[in-house]
Amino acid sequence: MAIQKPSHTFTKIHLKGLRTNSLHILFALSFTVLINTLSFAQELPKKNKEIPVQPKKERTITIKDSTSIILDSLPTRPTNTKVADSTEQDSVKKDAFLKDIVTYKAKDYVAINQRKQQIRLFNEAQVLYEDMEITAGVIVIDYSKNLVYAGRLKDSTGYSQKPVFKQGANVIEPDSIIFNTDSRKAIIFNSVTEQSGGTIIAEKTKRENDSVYFISRGKFTTSENIEDPEYYILMNRAKIVPGKKIVTGMSQMYIYDVPTPIAIPFAYFPMSKKQTSGIIFPSFGEDTGNDRGYFLQNGGYYFAINDYVDLAVLGDYYTNGSYGLRLESSYAKRYKFRGNFGFRYENLLNSERGFPDFSQSTIYNIRWSHSQDAKANPNSRFSASVNLGSSQYYQQSINQINQSSFLNNTLASSVSYSKSFQGEPQVNLSLSATHNQNTNTEAINLTLPTMQASMSRVFPFAPKSGAKKGAIQNINFQVNTRGEYRISTTDSLFGKQEMFDDALAGMRHSIPLTTNFKIFNHFSVSTNANFEETWTLNTIRRFQDPTTEEIVTIDQNGFDRFLTYNFGASIGTTLYGMYNFEREGKNPKIQAIRHVMRPSISYSVSPAFDQFYETYDVVDANGTTSDEVRQVEYTRFENSLFGSPRNAYSSNIGISLGNNIEAKVRSRDSTKTEPEKVFLLNNLNFSTGYNLAADSLNWSPVRVTGGTQILKKKMNINFGMTLNPYALDSNNNVINTFNIDNGGSLFRLTSANLNISYTLSNETFSGKEGEDDKDESEERRAANTNSRTDDLFGKTQDFADKRLTDKDRDKAEENDNELYNYKMPWNVRLAYAANYANTRRQDEISSHSLMFSGDIEISPRWSVGASSGYDFLNQGFTFTQLRFERDLLSWRMNFTWVPFSDRSSWNFFIGIKSNLLKDLKYDQRRQPDRNLGN
Repeated sequence: MAIQKPSHTFTKIHLKGLRTNSLHILFALSFTVLINTLSFAQELPKKNKEIPVQPKKERTITIKDSTSIILDSLPTRPTNTKVADSTEQDSVKKDAFLKDIVTYKAKDYVAINQRKQQIRLFNEAQVLYEDMEITAGVIVIDYSKNLVYAGRLKDSTGYSQKPVFKQGANVIEPDSIIFNTDSRKAIIFNSVTEQSGGTIIAEKTKRENDSVYFISRGKFTTSENIEDPEYYILMNRAKIVPGKKIVTGMSQMYIYDVPTPIAIPFAYFPMSKKQTSGIIFPSFGEDTGNDRGYFLQNGGYYFAINDYVDLAVLGDYYTNGSYGLRLESSYAKRYKFRGNFGFRYENLLNSERGFPDFSQSTIYNIRWSHSQDAKANPNSRFSASVNLGSSQYYQQSINQINQSSFLNNTLASSVSYSKSFQGEPQVNLSLSATHNQNTNTEAINLTLPTMQASMSRVFPFAPKSGAKKGAIQNINFQVNTRGEYRISTTDSLFGKQEMFDDALAGMRHSIPLTTNFKIFNHFSVSTNANFEETWTLNTIRRFQDPTTEEIVTIDQNGFDRFLTYNFGASIGTTLYGMYNFEREGKNPKIQAIRHVMRPSISYSVSPAFDQFYETYDVVDANGTTSDEVRQVEYTRFENSLFGSPRNAYSSNIGISLGNNIEAKVRSRDSTKTEPEKVFLLNNLNFSTGYNLAADSLNWSPVRVTGGTQILKKKMNINFGMTLNPYALDSNNNVINTFNIDNGGSLFRLTSANLNISYTLSNETFSGKEGEDDKDESEERRAANTNSRTDDLFGKTQDFADKRLTDKDRDKAEENDNELYNYKMPWNVRLAYAANYANTRRQDEISSHSLMFSGDIEISPRWSVGASSGYDFLNQGFTFTQLRFERDLLSWRMNFTWVPFSDRSSWNFFIGIKSNLLKDLKYDQRRQPDRNLGN
């Protein structure tokens, strides 16, 4: 039977956990079978015909050493034949080539041809050695030429039983292979090899040695459909060093077997299982909106520093001289911590130097996120969330990822360290530095640092065991200390010496003393006393200059302190009400309504601390004949970090009433016997107060707040209002007369607000509720601290970066036989807000808007989305963003468009998903026009 010629039809090579160096398994196995066969052939009689062997029986060759062979279960060999041991003639006994039993079998036959010096295994041929296995339609071992061939069988339906080489979990499946055991070289036909996320389909592959392979007319692709890849790069010649690199000659891109103009004379693909340093290819484009010209964006170098930290240095350059620099680093240590750091600096030139509209601005932004694993240290913790920079960074930045962040007007940061000292009582210590920045007013507040220490509550009269009972046993106290160094500055002074000129420093120590008990078994009573001592380094002295008659305030730096205290008590209870709708013989849908009320009354008193107040004389000129002298009171602690002590007696009564209302509803499921609970009002709260020490306007306005959830908790409704019982005079000032006594209603509505949010999707109506898939990782959401998670201000998108978080595989279709997708997944998020103001009879809606964001998947690979809103007060649309996305299997196409407003822009991107070929892309964008008002 002749050896089959290799076909040009290619098949797959599956590498499970191993790359192309898995071919080493095949070569070692083939060499093992060949050596075993050569030794066996020396013992056979010389004949010119094949010796058939009984089918479907295993042949076992037991190897003693390289020159002594014992054959078992061979029916073609006489059982009384003795094999001579050649070691008796050798002066030195050689080591064994094989270390285990070689077992081989075939379904039809195993044939040995002494004339051709070949062994042929036909139909379901199999050879086993240690953990290696080779199966094929036909296996031929030619020990005269030191060749091993494994191939397929040809029948009426085509080819079958392709060769399969296995070692452990590794599998290789070519069409055929020829291996030379002397030179250790091999030729593989129609192989498919995976290399670091890419796949190489080669018509012919030559193995030169253990680490070098040459291929002819190879196709390189990242497509999952190897049989019909949607694109590939055809390489005329290529050299492969497994796990290290691929070097090619002339290469050209094909899309669905159609050649494209994209071709390069040579190419170099680094291959590594570990992260590797390398060049980051930039994006090309043109910025016509601000006359910056052509640009290169996001190009630079990636440094794989080690397994725990990396660094990317990226830069932008525009032909008008603008440039940008960005540093991004991620770090992580398992079970310890993880985080990321980013710094971006941009030097932006608008127009060209020498032109009248030329302007220059520099902006920067610093981001740092750090989180500690809870397992690292249960008694101490360090965390950081930093986002600070120029106030106009989000408004002027040309980075696409900041497109939807310009609506946010605050930047906030916090870096904190906390430690607990175990014991009784436990002591907690924390140090933190905070930052808050208003990008509209450019005001910056810093605390560098804030120190807090607290001791856990101590119950001095509590029993050593058992529950605490009564007012005495429940007496407890704790000690708290807080110290701050606070800086208030502006964006223009940040980082300069002047920012420290008005810094404030101080500490506050407090000892709260509380107890609680019950009276009449239904009323809970609590009492408290609080003692506070404030230390400060900032005091003042004030007087009138007799010469200029101006009031002079002198800042004094030095230690000073004051002590304050106050007392309070409260009593409250809980009332339950139930109304049943059930009647004998009837089972209504609403079976009962339950009302829970929690009324409470509180009282607080604080004395006047007049001892901390002083007076100074002020001379007022009265014409030219006399002067009038009056005394003005002030406290030297006016500029204290924690405020100044009160100089007025305070005695207040607080009244509050909390409500929630729920219903018991008959379940729609007839198999359930228990009714379902449905909240009608999650909360409805009323609160007011009465000042016993005030001479007028004793009653505080009534504050009403409430909220509920309806439509299967998909719609959240929150509302509030303020009701003032006092009337206004003709100048719209509050007077000490009740509004009802002034001819009005009992209360005067001074403010109100209403907020409604609603989220729904196609699963809302199908009864299947599930969590939506999230495209952004936690690290990315932590970095985008100024982005709304509800997408009502648009999605933060930089398509060149988004590829890094795409899933490796697409979602499988529910039914492969479907000719169309009759389900169109969609989701919508709505937010409605309205505010009313009437404090001075203005009777106006201060804000009134509706915002929405939604996405719809019009086909399995087409999706569109939009974010917008309408301002009913100003009668205009809010920030509007339209999104289009097309999944092109191995490619992705995205388009986002802001059609109007001063942020009008668009961004188009098409590129390969795989990080291996991420530089094969086309990215075109139009930046927002420059805002001349900035």
